[in-house]
Amino acid sequence: MVLRIAVQSKGRLFEETMELLQEAGIKLNNKKRTLLIPAKDFPLEVLFLRDDDIPQAVATGVADIGVVGENELVEKDEDAAIIKRLGFSKCRLSLAIPKDAEYADIKWFEGKKIATSYPHILKKYLKEKSISSDIHVITGSVEISPSIGLADAIFDIVSSGGTLVSNRLKEVDVVMQSEALLITNKGLEREKKDILDELIFRIEAVQAAIDKKYVVLNAPEDKVDEIFAILPGMRSPTVTPLATEGWCSVQSVVDDKRFWEVISKLKALGAEGILVLPIEKMIL
Repeated sequence: MVLRIAVQSKGRLFEETMELLQEAGIKLNNKKRTLLIPAKDFPLEVLFLRDDDIPQAVATGVADIGVVGENELVEKDEDAAIIKRLGFSKCRLSLAIPKDAEYADIKWFEGKKIATSYPHILKKYLKEKSISSDIHVITGSVEISPSIGLADAIFDIVSSGGTLVSNRLKEVDVVMQSEALLITNKGLEREKKDILDELIFRIEAVQAAIDKKYVVLNAPEDKVDEIFAILPGMRSPTVTPLATEGWCSVQSVVDDKRFWEVISKLKALGAEGILVLPIEKMIL
């Protein structure tokens, strides 16, 4: 029994998905990428598809599971179940208008022509806002539409906003946030569910280690309680007595965002020999 996962064939989502699978110990069988590639030492095969084909492939059982942008899943409105939010390939779907246009509120779009590759999401949103617009569906470079007179505004994916700026556009309304999702066919067999559970276990171990550091330090025993308040760890820090009387070794996990703040507090409490190590995986 082999679990088939649909993955975007190129782009940022492809790269980040492949990196996640590699970190989870999923190694592909050959270096040359073809449409379908089996993995080594794990019952998984990777099916490479266009991003907008993945929701249908999973919903119809062509693939058992898939990694897809939330924007594509919502746009295609296919009957697939979301298993897990993966936290990468984040972006947003936004309405944007020419930079020099005056904008007060959503009523600006009344009667305007909007170019987009996401007509389903846009139509639903405009209906909720009681706005009547002419939606012009484009599959290519949506952002150039206003400059060539094809549309008054656009509705498209925005990541950094650089593409909008280069096309003299400004973002005026964020309609939805999006990130990579792990989705599944709702009729997945029991044997395949067991493989999926193992895959999710590995993915969660990789994700748990993101932005975490493993810290080992020497500290005075009379400062341990205060250090515990700074280093809670997963449950509590590990403490080991040292040969030097009155001293101990403390080991714990630190969130990278608080790293320098925590280190400064530890030093103030007399911590010495602070060793910081990266964490590849963390089993909770």
